[in-house]
Amino acid sequence: MTMGATQENGDDEMDQKVKKYLRGEAANLEGLKDKKLKGQLAVREELYGKSAKAAAKIEKWLLPSEGGYLEAEGIEKTWRIKQESIAREVDILSSRSQYDIVLPELGPYTLDFTSNGRYMAAAGRKGHLAIIDMKTLNLIKEIQVRETVRDVVYLHNELFFAAAQKKYPYIYNRDGTELHCLKEHGAVLRLQFLKNHFLLASINKFGQLHYQDVTMGEMVGNFRTGLGCTDVMQVNPFNGVVALGHSSGTVTMWKPTSAAPLVKMLCHPGPLSSLAFHPNGHLMATSGKEKKIKIWDLRKFEVIQTLPGNAKTLNFSQKGLLAAGTGSFIQILADFSGSQNYSRYMTHSMAKGYQVGKVLFRPYEDVLGIGHSMGWSSILIPGSGEPNFDSWVANPFETSKQRREKEVHSLLDKLPPETIMLDPTKVGTVRAARKKEKPTKEEREAEMEAAVEAARDTDFKKKTKGRNKPSKRAKKRKEIIDRAKRPFLEQRIEEQEMSRKKQKTNVETEMPKSLQRFVRQKAT
Repeated sequence: MTMGATQENGDDEMDQKVKKYLRGEAANLEGLKDKKLKGQLAVREELYGKSAKAAAKIEKWLLPSEGGYLEAEGIEKTWRIKQESIAREVDILSSRSQYDIVLPELGPYTLDFTSNGRYMAAAGRKGHLAIIDMKTLNLIKEIQVRETVRDVVYLHNELFFAAAQKKYPYIYNRDGTELHCLKEHGAVLRLQFLKNHFLLASINKFGQLHYQDVTMGEMVGNFRTGLGCTDVMQVNPFNGVVALGHSSGTVTMWKPTSAAPLVKMLCHPGPLSSLAFHPNGHLMATSGKEKKIKIWDLRKFEVIQTLPGNAKTLNFSQKGLLAAGTGSFIQILADFSGSQNYSRYMTHSMAKGYQVGKVLFRPYEDVLGIGHSMGWSSILIPGSGEPNFDSWVANPFETSKQRREKEVHSLLDKLPPETIMLDPTKVGTVRAARKKEKPTKEEREAEMEAAVEAARDTDFKKKTKGRNKPSKRAKKRKEIIDRAKRPFLEQRIEEQEMSRKKQKTNVETEMPKSLQRFVRQKAT
C-alpha cells in the first residue's frame, strides 16, 4: 500500500514537471481536413511531449537542489531580517560564510572570485594581495607589493591573476611569483578578463582601452576612447562586449576589432558611478551621481525601470539579484515576478565609518563578498547563487587533474576576437548580399574595351561567292562593335541626365521659393 502511494506521488510530481516544460495545451487536430498537415502536426506534438519528458527527467535526477528565497509571514518584510537572524537558522557550513576581516591599515579592498567560486583574490589599496580558498577558508598566499593596487582579476583559472598597480598591471601566479609586467597598458584603473577569448582588457587613466591575448602575449586592440579618464568598466558575459561608463553620463560598448564604439548611449545626465550586466546579457544596471539606478533592456536600448538611490558599486548574482552598495549601506533588489520589475529584497548596514568599495556575488553560493575601507566582509543572501553546478562549465570541487584537462579544452575552444559582437547569434549565419557598388570611370572604359575586342575577334561563316566580299564583312563587323558599345553609351547618357537633374534641384533648393522664378535657366 505504501509503495503504491509513493509511486503515485512520484508520478504526480513527474506530471507537474512535464507540464512546466510543455509549450501550452496540445493543438486540437480533429477539425483538420488536410491529412498531410494533420500528420505533420501530430509528429510535432509528439516531439514536444518527448522533449518535455526528457527535460523533466533531467530536472529530477541531475538538478536535485532547489533554490530558495527569504519568505516573510504576515506583515513582516524580508528587508527587515538581519544577518544575525539568518545565521541562527542556517546550518554550520553556511554560517561559516558570514565573517569580517578587519585590516584598516591596508584598505580599501577590492575582490574577485574564480568562475567556480572556490577561490578569492583580495587586493588592498596599500599593496596587500591575498589568495583565499573559500571552502576551507585557508590563506593560500599573501604578498606585499609595496605600491598602490587599484584592481585585481583572476585569469582563466585560480593559478594566475592580474593586479593593476601604480605604474603598470602585473600578472602573478598562485605562489605570488611575478610572471609578467604589462608596460604597454600604462597606469591601469580597471581590469576585466574575457574567459572565452583569453583576453585581458584594461582602461588606463588616459582613457585608453587595451586588449591583450594572454595565451600569445599579443596586443589585440589599443583604442583611445576620447571621453576622458574613467574607472567604470564591465564586460557583458553574454557577448564579450566591454562597456565603459563616462563622466558625461554616456555608456560606450567596445569590441577589440573596432576603433569606434559599437554603441554610445546617454544613460544619465551626470557622471556614471557604476554599471553591471545580468548573466543573461539582456539587462544592464547603471547608477549615476544624480542618485538614480536605472535598469536597461539591451535588446531595445530602452530604460525599463528607474529606482531612487545612490550606488557606488553594482553587481548581479547568477539568479538575477542586484546588489547596490554606497557608504556603509548595502541594498539587494530582486525581481520575483519575472517581469523585470525590481524591488527591495534585503538590506545590510556595515559598521559605522566603513566605506563600501566593491560588492561581488560568489558563484554557486548564496554569499555576497564586500570589499570596504577597513578590509572585506561576507554576508548571506538566500537565493542569490545557482543551486546546481555543471561540472563541464565550472566545478567548485575540481581536482588538479580535472583543472589541467579543463585548461586544455578551454584553450582548444578559445574564440577569436572577431566573434565578439552585440548579437553573437549571428555567428555562423550567411551574410546578406551587399548592394552592388558603382563602377569607376576607368573600370567602365576597361569593360567597354574588352567588349569591343571580343566583338572584333568574331569569326564569320564562309558564304557563297558574292556574299563574302571584304566590304560586307567590314560592315558587319562595325555593326557588331556598335552593338557591343551601345549599353555602355546608354548608361553614360543616363548618368549625365541624372547629374543634370540633381544640379537643377540643388539650384532650386538653394534659392528662396519667391525668387526661384528669376533664376536663369541654362540652355539644354
